[in-house]
Amino acid sequence: MGTELEKRDGTAVEYPRLIGRFQGSADGKKMIVVGGMHGNEPSGILAARRVLDALARQQPRFRGTLAAYTGNREALERGQRFIDKDFNRIWTTGHIELNRQSGAAESTEDRQQRELLDELEVEIGSNPHDVVFIDLHTSSAAGPPFVTIGDTLRNRYFARVFPLTAILGLEEQIDGALLEYMNNLGCTTIGIEAGQHDQPISIDIHEAALWVALLAAGMLERGDAAQIERSLRYLEQQRAQLPELVEVLHRHSIDPEDGFQMEPGFSNFQLVEAGQRLASDRRGRIEAPFRGLLLLPLYQGQGSDGFFIGRRVHRFWLEVSERVRRLELGDYADWLPGVRQHPTIAETLVIDTRVARFYPLQFFHLLGFRKRRAHGSVLLVGRRAHDRLR
Repeated sequence: MGTELEKRDGTAVEYPRLIGRFQGSADGKKMIVVGGMHGNEPSGILAARRVLDALARQQPRFRGTLAAYTGNREALERGQRFIDKDFNRIWTTGHIELNRQSGAAESTEDRQQRELLDELEVEIGSNPHDVVFIDLHTSSAAGPPFVTIGDTLRNRYFARVFPLTAILGLEEQIDGALLEYMNNLGCTTIGIEAGQHDQPISIDIHEAALWVALLAAGMLERGDAAQIERSLRYLEQQRAQLPELVEVLHRHSIDPEDGFQMEPGFSNFQLVEAGQRLASDRRGRIEAPFRGLLLLPLYQGQGSDGFFIGRRVHRFWLEVSERVRRLELGDYADWLPGVRQHPTIAETLVIDTRVARFYPLQFFHLLGFRKRRAHGSVLLVGRRAHDRLR
């Protein structure tokens, strides 16, 4: 990413926990931005600095507060994804409680989590519904930028302002992501995947996305800053002819001992055919299970996600889903044969697939239940907390 990643004397950039803050009038929202959750992804940090510097110079009419933070500082200083464990896979309630009780951090990422969580809790305060949270990422593969959203109505409405492809179901395929944790607290959340790690354009895309986010949150109007119109046009150009919405339907998870090796040359949104060879591991070749759009193929040494595959979602189904959720029909899904509420896990259904085998998963997706885990003949499907517009 050129000279922005180095000081003039050639030494590494330092990554303070607080990148910066800009305070406007008191009647707006609070936007919290985090960059560098992975240590090989500094693009978001650099973009946040640009936006904060521009706001400080221009002093536009601004409603609310923008605060930007660094994620895994120690991994960033080493330039690797993580040191002991993936920092963006440990944000579960159980792990956070254990980390707080342990008295001493057991890993680099545990220590980083405590430090960042302390800052986030102060920023969020007592009213998370007035907080917008932005998580900035890049990937090891080339390809156009996109936004990722946890599938709630609030997140969908916020993402509509971005002229980029929106990805549904990505965060629901993994456990312990910071976006999901912040969503479950009550914040509006969105992730920005800006492109490849080492490309200078990724900084430009993250910067443009932050200007659009300030517009979407009502913190700036179109005429308040010249960067907003330019950013909207720039992101539209980056999206090109990609679909408006893509739903992730498959994740290929990996372990370090698998010896996973992605086939060369794949990029984000590349169309793959059923049976096409995508990768290999110690067990042999790995093929695409169905025809779809490839996302986040892994071309780096660390990571537990080999690749994802999704398909285009037509706006018709998005509108049907919105109407169903406005009626809050998901609250009554346990009336269906073979379906019951989980006794201890909130917003989760237990489905006996022997009884409910005729219900397609897309039906539960319409109701907002996307996160799924199979246990024999039982399927657990969960939905995001705060799936309401109010």
